[in-house]
Amino acid sequence: MSDVANIHNPLLRAASKAPLLDRDEEYALARRWSENGDQKALHSLIHSHMRLAIATARRFRSYGLPMPDLVQEGHIGLLEAAARFETTRDVRFSTYATWWIRASIQDYVLRNWSIVRGGTSSGQKALFFNLRRVRAQLERANGSATPAPREEMHRTIAENLGVSAVEVARLDARLNVPDLSLNAPIAAGEEDGAERLDQLVASDPLPDEQASSHIDGERRQRWLSDALRALNEREMRIITARRLTEDGETLEVLGARLGISKERVRQIESRAIEKLRVALTQGPGVPRGAFSSV
Repeated sequence: MSDVANIHNPLLRAASKAPLLDRDEEYALARRWSENGDQKALHSLIHSHMRLAIATARRFRSYGLPMPDLVQEGHIGLLEAAARFETTRDVRFSTYATWWIRASIQDYVLRNWSIVRGGTSSGQKALFFNLRRVRAQLERANGSATPAPREEMHRTIAENLGVSAVEVARLDARLNVPDLSLNAPIAAGEEDGAERLDQLVASDPLPDEQASSHIDGERRQRWLSDALRALNEREMRIITARRLTEDGETLEVLGARLGISKERVRQIESRAIEKLRVALTQGPGVPRGAFSSV
C-alpha cells in the first residue's frame, strides 16, 4: 500500500485497522444486515473487506486514473455486493464481492479513461482490459524472432478474445495515442499562443464567399418573384404546390382539389414552367445560365 499511503481517505485508514473475518463472522454480519437492516453490521462487513477493494484497485493503476477514485469505486462495488449477497449460498462473501468490486472499477475506467466513449459489450470490455496482456504474451512467445506484422498480431488477438480484428486495431490505436486537448499549445514554449485548434481546417465558407452567396441568393429570389408574375392564378397555385414547397403535392391530389384531372394538372404545370423559363432567361438584368436548371 505504499503508493496509497499518502492518500487522505478515511476508507483507507479504516481498512488498515479492520480485522479479518472468518466464514461464520461474515455470514452473521451479512444476515444482520439483510434481515434487520443493521447499519453497524454493514459497516463492519464493508470495512473488513476494504483491503480487497484496495488490492483490486491497484491492478488498474496503469490506466492513469487517480488511485483514490479507483478505491472509491471498489467501495461502491462492495456496497453492491453486500446488498445482493445471499447467506443461503455456499460461497464466501469475499469471493462474491470480488466480482462486484472489479465490475465497478472496470465501469469507472471505461467511463473516464478517455473522452471518446468505447464499447460496453462484454466482448469489448474483455478486449479493453486484456489487449495489453494478450499482446505481451504473444510477443514473449515469439521471443527473439522477427516481430509479427501488426495485422497478423491483431488477428491473433481477435481470435483469442472473440472480437473482430477491426475492433482490435481501433482500440490498439487509441491505447497508443492519448487524448489531446485542442486548446493545448502546438509546441511547448511557443510565445504566439498558437493552439492545435488553430490548425483545424474549417468547413464553413470564407466570409467573402458567404457574402457573395447571400447576395446572389437575394438576386435570384428577386428574379424568380418577377418571373412568377407571368403566371395566372391557377398556374401559380399548381407551381407553388408542386415546386415551391418542401413536400410537393401529387398530380392526383391537386387535380381533386382543383376539380380537374391529374393529366390536366400536368399540362398546366408544363405550360407554367415554360413561361417561367422564358421569363427567367429573357428578362432584363438576368445573366445567361443563372437559372439553367429551371
